[in-house]
Parts: sequence; C-alpha cells; structure tokens
Amino acid sequence: MTQPKPVPPGPPPRPPAQRLRVRFAKRGRMRFASHRDVARAIERAVRRSGLPVAYSGGFNPHPKLSYSGAVPTGVASEAEYVDIALTASCVPADVRDRLDAALPPGLDVIDVTESSAGNLADELQMSEWRVSLQGERADAVAAACRKFMAAGRIDVERSTAKGLRRFDARAAVVTLELDWRAVDSVTGGCAILRMVVRHMTPAVRPDDVLAALRQVAGLAPPSPPVVTRLAQGPLGAAAGGFFESGAAGSAAADCDTADGGAATGGVSASTW
Repeated sequence: MTQPKPVPPGPPPRPPAQRLRVRFAKRGRMRFASHRDVARAIERAVRRSGLPVAYSGGFNPHPKLSYSGAVPTGVASEAEYVDIALTASCVPADVRDRLDAALPPGLDVIDVTESSAGNLADELQMSEWRVSLQGERADAVAAACRKFMAAGRIDVERSTAKGLRRFDARAAVVTLELDWRAVDSVTGGCAILRMVVRHMTPAVRPDDVLAALRQVAGLAPPSPPVVTRLAQGPLGAAAGGFFESGAAGSAAADCDTADGGAATGGVSASTW
C-alpha cells in the first residue's frame, strides 16, 4: 500500500505581495568575502531589519532571495543585485535604509526599486569593469588593448571544479580600452582599463581578459590588479550603451587603494 506523502506541519507560506530589487556595493576589504559569505550577511540583515520576507514551502523553508552573477572573491563591485520577495508591500526607500543599517561595513545598499517577477539573470546581460594596473605604462596598455580587439579569437585556460577549461575570451568582450581620463600626473605608474563584457557561458571574467592580453601583447603587471564592477544591465542597441560614463577621479582613487581598498566615487550607473 502506498504511503501518503508527508506534509510539512503548520500553515502554508504566505504568497509574495511585492518584489524588490536591491542594488548593493561590495567595497574595501569586503571584496575578499565570498558570495556565500555575502549571501549569509544579507539574510541576517533581512531578519534584523524586520522585513516581511516571503519563505519557500517544504520542510526546510528559505527566504526568497534571488542573486545573479556574483563577482569572484577578491573583486569589488558597485553593481551587485539581489531580488527580495515580501509578503507585504513596503516603501523601497525605507527598505534601503533598514537594510543598509543592518549590513556590515563594506556591503552598502545603493538603491531599492520595485521589480517584476522576471528572471534577474535575463535582465543582466552585460557588465562594465574597471581594472587598475599598477606599474604599467599607459601607451603599452593602449597598444595591448588594440591587439586584443583586433584578434578574432583568443583561447585562455582556467581551473574550475571540473578541471582545466579552455574557452574563447575574445568573443564576450564588447569594448576594451585604456581610460585616458585617468592618464595624468596623479596616476603616474598606474594604467586604468575599462571593459564591457557580455554575460556568456562559460563566463568571461576580467582575469580571463588579462590572461588574453598577456598572450597577445605580453602584458604582465608587476602587482595584482584592482578590479571593480561598475555596472550591469541589458544588452543595449549600441555597444556598452547600458551605462553612463563614470568620473575619472574614481580611477585615480583605485591607484591609491591597490592594497585592498576600493574607490566609491564616480561610479557608472545602470539605466534599466
């Protein structure tokens, strides 16, 4: 005789009444936190702030939080996103303030907006990145960028959980150039790369682009690069058209904080 399927005790979870999209930054030493650590910090902040978060059903309910495309450990960001489902409607500005107050320093809430029920990953199709290369000459970096963009294909290798993987790093890159606004006496000895990279499978990360630059142009910075994601958004009609240009001062700040800090000013903003 077939046993009846067990049913979780208690009433069923309340359905979501509102979905909010939270844009947050990962700054300073928090760039060394893993995605799992960041997710735990956000879950704790949601509980501490008293938000009416919706939960999944079953015997092990979880808060309905949805992430997409987190930056690698060691990379800063001004444009990380999480969707939060709530069982009651809240004012987005109030949610922003409550979450920001509950998060640890370095995880900073930038904006909270109403969100549709669409898939977050489907809407975030590109990223803009800033890469600070300490000890590199601007002319050498500019020449390396031109060689990269002129190439039809550049295969790189990366170690993954499934072993060594080889893929084309060139196909995902929409734009790659030296940020000439940052080339002045203040940033002597530090070149700033700006790149727009399409989200693809496998994902192409800034370190993959740097590996490709080493292949095609011998570019090998003497110090670890400082990488910051500036914006995410949909694929626009023009290459890189989903963000507004940031200020050159933020690039100069990256050169001064290559030991682990991250610039917080002059950040590009997604327009979606």
